[in-house]
Amino acid sequence: MKMLKIISVLIFLSFIGITEAKQVVVLQFSGVINPMASEYIIRGINTAENEKAECVIIQMDTPGGLDTSMRSIVQKILDSKVPVVVHVYPKGARAASAGLFIAMASDFIAMASQTNLGAAHPVDISGKTASDKITNDAAAYIRTLAKSRGRDEKWAEKAVKESVSITELEALNKKIIDAVADDIHSLIVKLDGQKVQRLKGDIVLNLKDAEIKYIKMSKREGFFHVLGDPNVAYVLFIIGIYGLIYELASPGIGLAGIAGAICILLALVSFGSLPINYAGFALLILAIVLFILEIKAPTHGALAVGGIVSLFIGSFLLFNPMVPYFRISMTVVITMLILTVVFFVIIISIGIASLKGKVVTGVSSLVNSIGEVKVKIDPEGIVFVNNEDWSAISSSGKAIRKGEKVRVVSVEGVKLVVEPAKESERSKESKESKKSKKS
Repeated sequence: MKMLKIISVLIFLSFIGITEAKQVVVLQFSGVINPMASEYIIRGINTAENEKAECVIIQMDTPGGLDTSMRSIVQKILDSKVPVVVHVYPKGARAASAGLFIAMASDFIAMASQTNLGAAHPVDISGKTASDKITNDAAAYIRTLAKSRGRDEKWAEKAVKESVSITELEALNKKIIDAVADDIHSLIVKLDGQKVQRLKGDIVLNLKDAEIKYIKMSKREGFFHVLGDPNVAYVLFIIGIYGLIYELASPGIGLAGIAGAICILLALVSFGSLPINYAGFALLILAIVLFILEIKAPTHGALAVGGIVSLFIGSFLLFNPMVPYFRISMTVVITMLILTVVFFVIIISIGIASLKGKVVTGVSSLVNSIGEVKVKIDPEGIVFVNNEDWSAISSSGKAIRKGEKVRVVSVEGVKLVVEPAKESERSKESKESKKSKKS
């Protein structure tokens, strides 16, 4: 009986320890909001729910991103079983455009010093501000989010329609955000005891002595998130072009073609999640075609120049230059164009020269060689060329006597096509023969 009581006490104490274990899940995200960012944040919230964390904190620094990815994140935040906190972090960070919608959907917004929030006017892939229909839809969406969290609806709408932005101190004074915190620990102190509104009622956060658990992007998420950078996608595409062109210029290697194909496929995967301009993409494809034609049917650089011009124009049209987070850096474009010119002029020229080089081995090397008829050619005979006997036929169809000097005109299968050698060729052959005998 005594042993049973001891076991019961131990089980009770163990249960107390488990229930008192508090955890805060922290997600850290920086960059454009794209499908991989959405996957990472949703996975982090799911983990926090499964582990029954007190809350999940999203430390965010983003210029914005894709509307579809943003909406999937917002939906997950609204449906989350645990409170979600957005922390615009670190110093100098921002939560602009799609980042503002995510912040407005959260239960609690904090900003680090010297950060800003706002500038959420929708922009289409042409570089122009979106139509009134799209803008009004976005304004209604953010008003709903702001109202559900008790935030300033008018300012939120203004951020969408007029692209206004606000600093952390201004946002705190206008009660758009809930706190200013420069690091995770000071944020947790300010969160402790805060009441947040949830669908099932208010929750008071109890974060004293809570364990902080960081969830990072998986290697796959990190890889494809980086791949979603327009600059990375563009560089991969150009490198892929190099590989394919080099393979065509120097056939038989294989490695360059395989690497080039992989780079282009990875770039296409990235393009699939980015708002590309199809006119720009078509110009890049045209550049590839012109480069290949230059290799297959050299035009002394005319097609290559056309390809470089097409590549130059297509590079600037590929992504919307008016949207900073979907824009290729000018430095990257110029650098890749210079490398393309150097690559094409030097590497490809070497490849073409090797393809055009004279064959110096095999039967074809006998062309223009001087030999002697051993068996009369009428219509066929045997000639002695390069210390070997060969079957031969006359190029003119006329008979050639035994002992005559002949020149190899061409090769047909294993037979040499010959013609009588000119006097100058005979004397040259005779001198070389005498010189050889003396030596």
